[in-house]
Amino acid sequence: MNAIVTDIVGGAVADHTRNINAFIRATHFDHPTLVLDRSIVAEQYDALKLGLGRANIHYAVKANPAREILEVLIAKGSHFDAASRGEIELCLSLGAAPSDISFGNTVKRASDIAFAHQAGLTIFAADAEEELEKIAENAPDAEVYIRLIVDASEADWPLTRKFGCARDKALGLLAYATNLGLRPVGFSFHVGSQTRRAEMWRTTLDQVADVWRAAQNAGYVLDLLNIGGGFPAFYGEAIQHPTAYAAEVMAQVTARFGDVARIMAEPGRGMVAEAGMIAAEVLLVSRKSDNDMHRWVYLDIGKFSGLAETMDEAIRYQFVTDRDHEDMGPCILAGPSCDSADVLYEKKLIGLPLGLRSGDKVIIRNCGAYTSSYSSVGFNGFPPLDVVVI
Repeated sequence: MNAIVTDIVGGAVADHTRNINAFIRATHFDHPTLVLDRSIVAEQYDALKLGLGRANIHYAVKANPAREILEVLIAKGSHFDAASRGEIELCLSLGAAPSDISFGNTVKRASDIAFAHQAGLTIFAADAEEELEKIAENAPDAEVYIRLIVDASEADWPLTRKFGCARDKALGLLAYATNLGLRPVGFSFHVGSQTRRAEMWRTTLDQVADVWRAAQNAGYVLDLLNIGGGFPAFYGEAIQHPTAYAAEVMAQVTARFGDVARIMAEPGRGMVAEAGMIAAEVLLVSRKSDNDMHRWVYLDIGKFSGLAETMDEAIRYQFVTDRDHEDMGPCILAGPSCDSADVLYEKKLIGLPLGLRSGDKVIIRNCGAYTSSYSSVGFNGFPPLDVVVI
């Protein structure tokens, strides 16, 4: 394989992934394995924080909950966005302060709300009346922020249906929270996963700003804006440097919302994706008929063992092999399980060497986010994705 695997970010070439590449080349793996470099996580945190300025980073733990990553971020002073009791317990066990953790899932078990409150968490997300009722009963006097649906996402993976309330319902939820004895302090939203350019935030921020002003005009004192995630990683299309990207987003936020006392940002993918690569292997190369135009290439990793984000081909990973100097050709890429849904890329084919054979090693680049956390426990008897941190 290439001596150094490089990332092209905003037209510049960086070799910060060389340690991962060298480690994979020098190591034998019995199973697909995610190799993470904690130093890259530290670099990404510093770069994002420089651009975000006064905004607090609340790392989205769900992106990658590796203890070593959380330890790096705790040492850096990061805050955390937790989706479950398990993530809260993990952060607390590693030394995160309860005041630095927000319970950002809008669909929570009542007993988990009570646990979080008793553990010292003070701020919770909601997008429905019943969720506010659960919070009021199990975390009285807590701060809440209301998640809004935004519908102008230009992200590669828009997040516009499952979470959030319609913007015309937001003020009613603020009133209901107040009546329940909670302290409604602001709004949250998600611009969409893998929003590749900062300018893509404009319309979304305009929508949220309209609701923000309406709430202020109605007499609500708001002091928290949670801008969510959306910070991109490199998957083959050039992106801005994280500092420039974050600074441009913050400039747009300031232009619309002024000097908000508290701003939360929840990078997940943008924090850890480029910190990891997966060591994989070709299991089979075949054609379905003698006149089939395209090869099928089967890897020892698929949708159920770490590559769930290939669903709808939204996230397009990059693949590196020892044969990349050979002639290339398109192929359909699939995983190893006995499930017909375990096809990774078929609508838009992947270019791989024509000489690729069973047993050839494959490096899948920039896989630090949403791979180990999506990996199944043992679908079809395949083990979950191994993780090594260097």
